[in-house]
Amino acid sequence: MTLSPILPLSCALAAALLALPAGAQEMACSGVLGPDSSEARLIETYGAENVVTGDVPGAEGETVLATTVYPNDPTRSFQVGWWDENKREQVAYFTVPANGVSPGGVRQGQTVAEVEALNGQPFTLLGFYWDYGGAASFQDGRLADLPGGCQLSLAFEPRAELPAGTDDSAVVGDIEVPSSEPLLVKLDARVQSLFLSYPDASTEDGDGGAEAAGAE
Repeated sequence: MTLSPILPLSCALAAALLALPAGAQEMACSGVLGPDSSEARLIETYGAENVVTGDVPGAEGETVLATTVYPNDPTRSFQVGWWDENKREQVAYFTVPANGVSPGGVRQGQTVAEVEALNGQPFTLLGFYWDYGGAASFQDGRLADLPGGCQLSLAFEPRAELPAGTDDSAVVGDIEVPSSEPLLVKLDARVQSLFLSYPDASTEDGDGGAEAAGAE
């Protein structure tokens, strides 16, 4: 029996992707970004001059209260949302900066195939060109079970256009698109943003922080 080369190739790719690039900011679901953190702890860790709290853009044109760390540094800047907005405690979500790497090795600019390799199995994302276009989360695979109890959500964006006359109905609008869809390669779809969220410990059903963060 001949073994398929696909699985070893996927494992090798995942191992290569897990190697941190030089200068990368590794984001962990623990410590200052653990679920029980607070604005006060962010200030203690990053310095008061690097921590600002206020309204930031959310989903569907709304604004949400969040704390921004390194607001004047586009490569390191990230946001933290709170379940308790009055006390600015209990992390609901935090975004991953441009130079950051999430638990599991996901970072901005990766292709759908690269994220699939890190997950160890296929996943689905939403079609493009609407408010939640390109959004993806993980119910199965390595990225569905991250250290620290956080949930990874991300958004892909197309960086290329399809040839004129191409039927794009498989990748447009409020539909689920399998990561194996060939048009995703032609569109050069890559990770545009990502964030990690925690369930609300004060609710019985433990709703996640993804709704608070929205799709960016």
